[in-house]
Amino acid sequence: MEKVTLALAKGRLSEKAMGLMARAGIRSKEFDELGRKLVFEDDSGAYRFILVKPSDVPTYVDHGVADVGIVGKDTLMEENRPLYELLDFGFGACRMCVCGFEGRRPPVGAPLRVATKYPRIARAYYGEKGQNIQIIKLNGSVELGPLVGLSDVIVDIVESGGTLKANGLAVLEEVAPLSARLVVNRVSMKTKTEKIQRLIEGFKQALKEDEA
Repeated sequence: MEKVTLALAKGRLSEKAMGLMARAGIRSKEFDELGRKLVFEDDSGAYRFILVKPSDVPTYVDHGVADVGIVGKDTLMEENRPLYELLDFGFGACRMCVCGFEGRRPPVGAPLRVATKYPRIARAYYGEKGQNIQIIKLNGSVELGPLVGLSDVIVDIVESGGTLKANGLAVLEEVAPLSARLVVNRVSMKTKTEKIQRLIEGFKQALKEDEA
């Protein structure tokens, strides 16, 4: 049997995705017993799952190692791979925002200094506005940027906004709404159309039942 391989982002998204799959009729005894296992199958043998770092999901799908991927919209925007984005799951909802101190602006003529884990997203956003910026790539707590004078603003994910508020920062602009998405490899969509469409319909039905 030709399997459909799904790349799942490790962490909360994979847990929610596995719950959704169970409600869609895709079950695996290994959903609850993953441990350190990175590759496993569903009980029917129709699907194979690989657990990967969230930022790697688009790479596995783009290269055809996985036919389908479930990952956050932020990762898809930053990676910018040529994939079909076919479903918004709605869970993992948050926002990509520009944050900083209200009322603070860089000196006239100076570029806006932007600290972020998402340089591609930041460049695209400010590029559309025609604004001159300097990207400062950070991997840790980007909120520190404005606090210590490293940057004027940050571009980052905002969930509750608690960390921002605790540090005197605020959301200045919303870049994009984010949530978990389903993406498909372009070749797989042609070669495994029926199986992938059946998978998508199963997800849609499960989501509809969740809303009822």
